[in-house]
Amino acid sequence: MAPVTTPTPRYGFLGPAGTFCQMALAAWPGSAAGEAVPCDSVVAALDALRAGRLDAAMVPIENSVEGGVSATLDALSVGSDVVIIGEVLVPVTFVLAVRPGVLLSDVHAVGSHPHGWAQVRSWVHANLPTAAYVSTLSTAAAAADLAADAVSPVTYQAAVCAPVAARAYGLEVLADDIGDSRHAVTRFALVARPGHTPPATGADKTTLVLYQRDDHPGGLLELLEQFAARGVNLTRLESRPTGEAMGSYCFSIDIEGHVADARVAETLMGLKRVCETVRYLGSYPRADRQATTPGVGTSDGEYAAARAWLDGLLADG
Repeated sequence: MAPVTTPTPRYGFLGPAGTFCQMALAAWPGSAAGEAVPCDSVVAALDALRAGRLDAAMVPIENSVEGGVSATLDALSVGSDVVIIGEVLVPVTFVLAVRPGVLLSDVHAVGSHPHGWAQVRSWVHANLPTAAYVSTLSTAAAAADLAADAVSPVTYQAAVCAPVAARAYGLEVLADDIGDSRHAVTRFALVARPGHTPPATGADKTTLVLYQRDDHPGGLLELLEQFAARGVNLTRLESRPTGEAMGSYCFSIDIEGHVADARVAETLMGLKRVCETVRYLGSYPRADRQATTPGVGTSDGEYAAARAWLDGLLADG
């Protein structure tokens, strides 16, 4: 009998080589046993995942300086269901990289990903006040394209990228650690197809996208009351346009807890009653492993006791 072979898992990431996203994937336990597949964009990575060409995809979801990554939040909010199964936190450090021999005085335009550029604007304004900005698919793509300039000319003379990308593409570093925040961190999410929800650990997050039935006074308050009444803490709340009409928004939310926790399950049921659509994007362990302590009256044991009390009342009736 021929031996049974297990296919090598394929993990997508926002490429090319040298992105912070690749660093996040490398930090994920078990990823070394799989194949790392660079993708041109977050949308391309999630499309490949949904089509079955990838087993999971590592994508940026939030930055401590710029907040949520719009491209990721929007791509997760539409299309067939996917779920987040884990997260990775990566400290972010940027350098200004150039082709060998280029001086700071030669730089008239700088290429980078919009989220990278947003985190170095003050430094660039102080040191390259007249430099133009050129948007690229990723910070590593800025470095890769700059290095290949002789083959495919680009319109910028320097790239804002990770130190590893500068080294990978043979660029010189004109300035180190140019980020405006020295404590910047980007949060990455490992996304898979449904059916991979990790078990509760006591230190978990759940991600949701909520769509209101209509826009009316107090509408957001009605949604937030579902969390407050059950002692569920929000760690992120952002509104995103639905694209249907001006003023039409959905809400992308992270909360403490796991769908298997009684207080979270009750919250989801409450949201299902008052929302047009509740898009569940997964429950997964927190990267910081910070445990959640339920408030008085919101532990699983207290929910179970309340249910037993109600069942007793119904039985007596």
